[in-house]
Amino acid sequence: MTDTSANLAMPFIMPSQAQKHVTHNEALLRLDALVHLAIVAERATPPPSPTEGACYLIASPAVGDWSGREARLACRQDGAWVFVQPRTGWRAWFLSDGRFRVFSGSAWQDIPLPQQGSLDRLGINATPDSTNRLALSAPASLFSHAGNGHQVKVNKSAGADTASLLFQANWTGYAEMGLAGDNDFSIKVSDGTTWKTAIAITGAGRVSKPSQPVARVYRTGTTVSPTSGQRSGFTSFEVNQGGFALGSAAPAGGNELTVPASGLYQVTLNLSVATSSGHGATLLSNATQVLLSVSGISGGQQTQSATSVVALSAGDVLSLGHSGTAQIQLGSGKTELYLIML
Repeated sequence: MTDTSANLAMPFIMPSQAQKHVTHNEALLRLDALVHLAIVAERATPPPSPTEGACYLIASPAVGDWSGREARLACRQDGAWVFVQPRTGWRAWFLSDGRFRVFSGSAWQDIPLPQQGSLDRLGINATPDSTNRLALSAPASLFSHAGNGHQVKVNKSAGADTASLLFQANWTGYAEMGLAGDNDFSIKVSDGTTWKTAIAITGAGRVSKPSQPVARVYRTGTTVSPTSGQRSGFTSFEVNQGGFALGSAAPAGGNELTVPASGLYQVTLNLSVATSSGHGATLLSNATQVLLSVSGISGGQQTQSATSVVALSAGDVLSLGHSGTAQIQLGSGKTELYLIML
């Protein structure tokens, strides 16, 4: 029979032993140090004023009273150091970094997660909550393949629900892509308050841009004969998407058309006349800049068209400038202006 136990090396009380209480108390002190083991820190130098009962993991190269005791536990008992060699499977709470570790036989390592498990919430360098049950704070996240490819799946319960990726700045949403409220794939953007759909794709593969500026605008009536040098405008939209608006009144009737956004536009002017003594028309930006022009000949009913790509700024106003004399035909399908932002 050995003098100590196999795992904690506690001394046994031997037959006919004198002062049995010494051996018994030594065993209790060892239990006191090793059961529910808490390691203050890993260090190579003994602390100058150790607390009774404190345990340290001796780092390399150890010096002073700890010299030659690397990788052992140094426990302060009765004003002296007691050195213990850890055994495989021992567990300890490391106070210095708040981690629970297990001794593998050669090193103290974090206790691994089970191969399979279920958690109500998980935070990785972040705090999860009842909505964000998985929370991650990191410079980047990597999802890699195991075999050939890799899919990230976002599933929703019903068509009216949302399955999307939301992009935020300072916790305010500015962009979202996915199935947001229906089963069409969409990309939406926001100014921090109002959301607009930039692109929508149906299940049939058809693409729409519901916020792209598009207009088809005309002036109601039958005919008008503006004086040469006058400007006229528009009164009605056949198509209006993306925020076009009718602004101030033009001198020869109708209203100026206000451009909603800066960018390149394809513009087409269609001019229809009933009679003419020689005429011309220009599309004007801000009453002065000529964007495109058409001209006709003396005679009866005729139509002229012109198309161009022009740069416009948000807030620009468009109107028609007239020259010569003609009876201009009004209404949808007659004299019209078409615009689409490219």
